Amino acid sequence: MSNGPLSAVSLIAAKRDGRELSGVEISWLIESYLAGSVAEEQMAAMLMAIYFNSLTRSELVALTRSIIGSGEQMDLSRLSKPTVDKHSTGGVGDKVSLILAPMVAAMGAAVPQLSGRGLGHTGGTLDKLESIPGWRSELSRAEVVKGLEEVGCVICAAGPGLAPADRRLYALRDVTATVESIPLIAASIISKKVAEGTSALLLDVKVGRGAFMKSLERATELARTMVDLGGDFGVSTKAVLSAMDDPLGRAVGNSVEVAEAVEVLAGGGPADLVDLCVELAGGMGELARIDADPLRVLGDGSAMDRYRAMVAAQGGDPAAELPRARIVERVTSVGAGFVSSVDALKVGEVAWKLGAGRSRKEDSVSATAGVICLAKAGDRVAVGQPVFEIHADDPALLATAEAELRGALSIASSPGPSRPLILGRLG
Repeated sequence: MSNGPLSAVSLIAAKRDGRELSGVEISWLIESYLAGSVAEEQMAAMLMAIYFNSLTRSELVALTRSIIGSGEQMDLSRLSKPTVDKHSTGGVGDKVSLILAPMVAAMGAAVPQLSGRGLGHTGGTLDKLESIPGWRSELSRAEVVKGLEEVGCVICAAGPGLAPADRRLYALRDVTATVESIPLIAASIISKKVAEGTSALLLDVKVGRGAFMKSLERATELARTMVDLGGDFGVSTKAVLSAMDDPLGRAVGNSVEVAEAVEVLAGGGPADLVDLCVELAGGMGELARIDADPLRVLGDGSAMDRYRAMVAAQGGDPAAELPRARIVERVTSVGAGFVSSVDALKVGEVAWKLGAGRSRKEDSVSATAGVICLAKAGDRVAVGQPVFEIHADDPALLATAEAELRGALSIASSPGPSRPLILGRLG
C-alpha cells in the first residue's frame, strides 16, 4: 500500500510497474471514480495497465467487491425455491436463455436471468425478446421477485441500482480496447450475478470463430477465473466450454431466434441447440440440487408453459405473431459436396449489417432482420440448393449479404469428422 494520501496517478504508476494494489487502494479508486474525482482518462489508463499486467487473485476479489458495493444487492433468500442463473459469453445464434430459463423453472428452480443487449456480431437476449409484441425488459425489484416466485423465471435488464460501477467501467473498456482483459471480464460478470442475489451460477463460455474467446486455452483461463471468483463470493459456480465455430442452431437474428426457441420448447428444433440446452439445464439442476430430467420438461410441455407464463408476466403476448421481414431471399450453393463448416463470425456479421445488431449501445436494432442457415456442417448439398435465407427490410443490402454468406460456407468432397459441441467442464 502506498504511503501518504492516495492519488490516481500514483496508483496508475504502481499498476503500470507491476505492483499489487491493496483492497483499500482499489476501493478508493472505484469510489473516487464514481464520485468524479478520478477522471475518465485516469481510469482509462488504469484499465490499460490492468490489461497488460493483469490482476492478482486478491486484487480481483477487491475490485469485484468494490463493484458490487457500488450499488444495491437483491435478496432472494426468501424465495421458496433454490436460485440458479446462467451466463453466456456470447455467440452467434445463441438463443439458449429463452429456452433454458423456462426449462430450469419447470425443473423446480428459480432463474433470475439478468441479460444484456447485443453489440457487434453477437446477439443480445433482450433484443430478441423485445421482438415479442408488448414484452418489456425493465422490471421493478418487486416484479422480479414476484416473477421468480410465481413463474420460476425472469429475463430482464439489470436495474440501474445494480453494480453501477460496472456500467461505467464497461462503457470505458468498450472505447479503450481493454474489453478482452480476463480479470476485467470476470469482475464484470461475477459482480452482477452476486448483486442479483443468485445462489448458484452456470457459465457457458464460448470458444471459436464466432466467440469472444477464439482459443480453448484463453477460454479455459476465463472459465477458471470466473469459477474461482464466484466461489470467493459464496456463489456455487461451474462452467461449460462450448464450441462456437458454427452458428448455434439455424436462426441468427431477433424474431427469427425467438421462433426457433419456441420450436425447441415445442419439442423440435436443431439438434445442436437442443443438446446444449439439455447439457446446461442438467448442470443448473445439479447446482440447485434438483433431481429432474431436462428432456422430460421439454417433452411434457411444462417448459413451454413456463415460457408462456414468463412472457405474459412481462407484458408480452406469447400467442401473438412475431414480426417478419419485408424481404426473404434464399442464397443457393455454387458447389456440391458436404458442408465442412459455416463460419459463425461471417454469418453474425451479415446479420448485424442487415440490422439485427448494433455498433454502439445506443443504436436501435431491427426485430426482423437476420439469417437462417439452411445447411449445417455435415449436410450434403448440391449445386443450386438453398443454403441460407436472408431476412431483410432494405433491398439494397441483399447483394452484399449474399456474397458474404457464400464466403461463409465451406464445402468438401467428403464428410469431415464430427466435432464436439462440449469442449470441457470446470468446477
